Amino acid sequence: MNKVTNALVGLFALIILSSSSCEKKDYELDQDFNSGWAFNKGDVDGVEDIDFDDSNWRKVTLPHDWAIEGPFSNEYNARTGGLPVHGIGWYRKHFTVDEKHVNKIISIEFDGVMSNSEVWVNGNHVGTRPNGYIGFEYDITKYINLGKVNVIVVKAAPEDLGARWYTGAGIYRNVRLKINNKVHIPQYGTYITTPKITSESAIVNIETSVVNNTNSETSAHLVTCIIDPNGVEVAKSTKDIIVQKGKTGIASVDLAVKAPILWEIYQPNLYKTVSEIVIKGEVVDHYETTFGIRDIEFSRDKGFQLNGKTVKLEGVCMHHDQGALGAAINYRAKERQIEIMKSMGVNAIRTSHNPPSPELLQICDKMGIVVQVEAFDEWKLGKVENGYHKYFDMWHERDLTDMIKRDRNHACVIMWSIGNEILEQSRKDGWKLTKHLNDICHRVDPTRPTTAGFNYFPAPFKNKLANYIDIVGMNYWPLNYQEILDENPNMIVYGSETSSQTSSRGVYHLPIEPMHQHSTNHVSSYDGTVGPPWAYPPDVEFEQQEKVTSSLGEFMWTGIDYLGEPTPYGGRDNSTNGYWNDDWPSRSSYFAPVDLAGFPKDRYYLYQSQWTEEPMVHVLPHWNWEGKEGDIIPVYSYTNCDEVELFVNGKSMGKKVKGFDLTPIPAEFHFFEKGTYESKYRLSWEVPYQAGNIKVVAYKDGKAEATKVIHTAGKPDRIELEVDRDAITADGTDLSFITARILDKDGNFCPMADNRITFSVEGFGILAATDNGDQTSLESFQADNKKAFNGMCLAIIKATNSAGTINVKASAKGISGASISIVTK
Repeated sequence: MNKVTNALVGLFALIILSSSSCEKKDYELDQDFNSGWAFNKGDVDGVEDIDFDDSNWRKVTLPHDWAIEGPFSNEYNARTGGLPVHGIGWYRKHFTVDEKHVNKIISIEFDGVMSNSEVWVNGNHVGTRPNGYIGFEYDITKYINLGKVNVIVVKAAPEDLGARWYTGAGIYRNVRLKINNKVHIPQYGTYITTPKITSESAIVNIETSVVNNTNSETSAHLVTCIIDPNGVEVAKSTKDIIVQKGKTGIASVDLAVKAPILWEIYQPNLYKTVSEIVIKGEVVDHYETTFGIRDIEFSRDKGFQLNGKTVKLEGVCMHHDQGALGAAINYRAKERQIEIMKSMGVNAIRTSHNPPSPELLQICDKMGIVVQVEAFDEWKLGKVENGYHKYFDMWHERDLTDMIKRDRNHACVIMWSIGNEILEQSRKDGWKLTKHLNDICHRVDPTRPTTAGFNYFPAPFKNKLANYIDIVGMNYWPLNYQEILDENPNMIVYGSETSSQTSSRGVYHLPIEPMHQHSTNHVSSYDGTVGPPWAYPPDVEFEQQEKVTSSLGEFMWTGIDYLGEPTPYGGRDNSTNGYWNDDWPSRSSYFAPVDLAGFPKDRYYLYQSQWTEEPMVHVLPHWNWEGKEGDIIPVYSYTNCDEVELFVNGKSMGKKVKGFDLTPIPAEFHFFEKGTYESKYRLSWEVPYQAGNIKVVAYKDGKAEATKVIHTAGKPDRIELEVDRDAITADGTDLSFITARILDKDGNFCPMADNRITFSVEGFGILAATDNGDQTSLESFQADNKKAFNGMCLAIIKATNSAGTINVKASAKGISGASISIVTK
């Protein structure tokens, strides 16, 4: 899809000069502006005034999400997590700007404020931005008093019924203060493409915007160099530019990189450009951009190709919250989520249904995950009363343009989604708005295709919306992929949202039947269909992706449980307005193969059995069925090997062959009437229960390659702690995630234990949050204690800014505790 861009966009005269180096530097690095804020929840008169007294306000460090602090309440919408995501919050910060910065341009950049934000500086209204997912920057130069105390005020006013999931609330992404010379590279100031790539050489085209805020035409040098993944400079160019007064121009340079090291999914090699503006021997601006050298192509015949190799998209949709930490972006929390997804076999993410944080794309660049960046969940027709449709007419072009400009240099980004399940699908003129948005994408970035997630089959084809995007995404129509391809020979198709299977970790309901709800407000991990009427088991999608080879792949709903939308409890319609509180206390999703705390459910291993190659085997359920001795218990096994043998207390129950021995599971979905689906992706046995153990052995080519054992556990006896990283950075933001498990006296995991665990932290860290993955728990995420949910809970530890040791202890009444140490550096 990469295309050559124009070599020159006006306002510059360009002359190639010989390379030169400059040692004198006159520029400022962007400043972290996250600390020292005062916060107040609730509306107050006069807050924007410079002399307002905020001395009694709460002191916070950004990013900050006020809603995650709760409390959970039936007064709030369970669809948005049963948490206070709406209301008014005020932020104030006092700061000074040194007098030496006279004649500089001073700006404030927000990565996102949720939502309907307004900003004042020294009592002057600077701007507003309704969309909470879009970053923005304001020039505040004329409002700043140099050498004196200045006050910036931010109001966030998210509305009730403003979204279909948990959004968070407040200044939940990072903020920077930027001090630039009047001639500088602006926000989103570079655009990098790789129009030609061979094994011998790659042409890297770099378009650089330069702003001249002076009152006269200015001559300068634009110096551009490329640094390879090993930190070596591999290409450099210097150009003479003449920048007209009060204008922004774009200069383009083509640099050749010899023997390029390509960005691949399993080898995510990253380059960096350094762009500098030099005036009279001084470097007046320095701008760095990370990118990858890679080629993407899409076709019906070969699917998605990365660097000439076909890659089946084995992807997930993901909302933006981080469980117990809420929406306030934290690099390590997001990185952990992507690590968990990658361990399941995921190679692609769809940012449902909004622009992601910059951190997500940085992480996917580094980890080799391709990304579909999505812009909108609503166009002009609303799904919820106060959704984006209220602002669409005024803001959609600016929001979409800014999203693409911000994200188009990321190697991981492979397509732009202009909408998810938008209601205009059903309108005869819906194609007009589709074409309009498609054209914006192509104008801002002609190197990537557009897409959308359609769910009202066949409406988007009948009304021609599908004709005006490059790649057609289908939400929940797996049995119709081939029909769509046959009837539309020029279209490329994939599953933009699939399955919607629901489950609760460690919960097993017998008998296995297609019940939509259960008295426990939980869902069985046998993973038959329990969910909305369009939902279906993952197995159905696996089969169709195998049969319909022209499909690009799938994005399963959803990778990790998220706050809000507790389907099948509270609501089962994707566009139902109002509150979803009929089945309180259900307050977070059941959809994912990984729970809200990041603990894998059984379905994680089903996907792993399809999406990974290293030999693995999994067995379920637990083996604690006291009172059911002699009763038949279904035992399932998932593997990527050829066959599995089950042993019960050492006795073989026989081998089952994957793809030959089928497992019946209940199902009901589009064009599949309620009944039994025979899955070739699961192996199963009917076993009379007797206490002891069950063991599965997976064989490949007749050789045992993987084993898993589950024991009948006795009474809870002790806590076991496991830390994801025992050394973290002393930067005030880095995190360590500690998993607590309840074991019996023999060290066996207790699968139904619900002991209340209390965590204490000493040393150079704090307890940031606790969680257990229970979708019905109303316990505060900030509490120092949590009931184990089916034997497990989580403690999240945050480093301080000082290096040292963090000592964490876990205790529970009646059983032995445990401790663990973490070093901060």
